[in-house]
Amino acid sequence: MDWKIYDLDGIDIQWCPGCGDFQIMEALKKALADLELAPREVVLFSGIGQAAKMPHFMKGNFFNGLHGRSISNATGMKAANPEMVVIAIGGDGDMYGEGGNHFLHTIRRNPDITNLVHNNMVYGLTKGQASPTTPIGFKTPVQVDGVFEEPFNPLAVAIAQGATFVARAFSGYVDETKEIIKQAIRHKGYALVDIFQPCVSFNKINTHKWFRENTYFLEEGYDPTDRKTAMMKAFEKEPYPLGILYREEGKKTFEENLACYAEDKTPLYRRERKPELVAQFLKDLD
Repeated sequence: MDWKIYDLDGIDIQWCPGCGDFQIMEALKKALADLELAPREVVLFSGIGQAAKMPHFMKGNFFNGLHGRSISNATGMKAANPEMVVIAIGGDGDMYGEGGNHFLHTIRRNPDITNLVHNNMVYGLTKGQASPTTPIGFKTPVQVDGVFEEPFNPLAVAIAQGATFVARAFSGYVDETKEIIKQAIRHKGYALVDIFQPCVSFNKINTHKWFRENTYFLEEGYDPTDRKTAMMKAFEKEPYPLGILYREEGKKTFEENLACYAEDKTPLYRRERKPELVAQFLKDLD
């Protein structure tokens, strides 16, 4: 399938020239095409931020909601229609800051969704303030003396919380990122892909060159089912490991645990509506 099937002709893509978001969008489109998924079979969820604009620039279904709420909305969508491929997209601020609580509890629920996080270590929409992943010492227009808080470690937190798929990629490696995204989509359960993505306007330290020089791919033969080793890898930095750090198969998903699917696997949106039951329910509340 041609990945350009997801292109919107004539759309004004409102990202800075050189932004890593372009490469992530290319990798995602190619991944969906390789998996032979038509736009009608996929729904993208996002919140607020530069990364969250991505669904606006692709042909297909999407829901753009409040800051930090994309994965909770995505969970609801997957519950209503488990047949859809559901992908939640956002930046490191949107997912780990405003959406931090949703991030933690979505992992616990294990819905069958893919979570792509554009991690540029800064707030790219609101003019360069420190984000949860900003390194110590980084100076911004707000943190003029430099950041002093310990950066949030999404991979370590995800593994500790029981996430069933945890990976990291770098936008500069489009083909490798595409392959990681494909495996995340194929995975049954919650899949986190933290993607390093340079912000060319507000982060002059963690550039394309910096990410290339400070990352490496997990060695051949690495075992992603070893949780202890995965946790150790999650704490490595400069260089940071790229690839699938951890994967667990067989854990029941959020949708599979719902009582409404215990006997009837028909998606909720295709079931017969019975307004008389709703009326009786409301009457019983009185």
